[in-house]
Amino acid sequence: MTKKSHIYTKSGDDGTTGLVSGARVLKSIDQIDLYGEVDELNSHLGHAISLLKKFDDYSKVNSLLLERIQSALFDLGSNLACEKENRAKFQLPQVSEQIIHDMETEIDQMDSKLVPLKNFILPSGTLAGSYFHVVRTVCRRVERKLVGFSHAHQDNLTVEIKFINRLSDFVFVLSRFVNSQNNQVEQIWKKS
Repeated sequence: MTKKSHIYTKSGDDGTTGLVSGARVLKSIDQIDLYGEVDELNSHLGHAISLLKKFDDYSKVNSLLLERIQSALFDLGSNLACEKENRAKFQLPQVSEQIIHDMETEIDQMDSKLVPLKNFILPSGTLAGSYFHVVRTVCRRVERKLVGFSHAHQDNLTVEIKFINRLSDFVFVLSRFVNSQNNQVEQIWKKS
């Protein structure tokens, strides 16, 4: 007899999913939608990193920080998958101010090697560089939803909002940095 896969449990076949506490909620509520958006952001970031590894010089970027950012996105998702009153009970990992500081340091280091930006640029460049722009736009969508969720549910997500805001800045500069390291000229936005 074949052992049952743990991938499918059939418990969500009725349109519900389980929170960390075990409570069942509809998959359509804003809380589930939001942590799904965070998961999508993490997947896009992983895709961009894969492109960077395949086509660009991965050694020129802070790969350890990229891994920490992906883990921090999982931390954020786990907190969003739990009722705010139960987060301490389940000792969920928290997004730290340290990773925000580390992103700021890395932004400053990369930016110091770039031509100062005086115009809007079009999202383009190498495969990885242009895909980091996709990550940036998904990140901004997550930020909008996170801010809305925080206010609608009186859920103090100040550090998490700051983290997502800084992440969008980080991937924007990273995109420019990757393109610069690969001698890609930035396309300046011109009125059509």
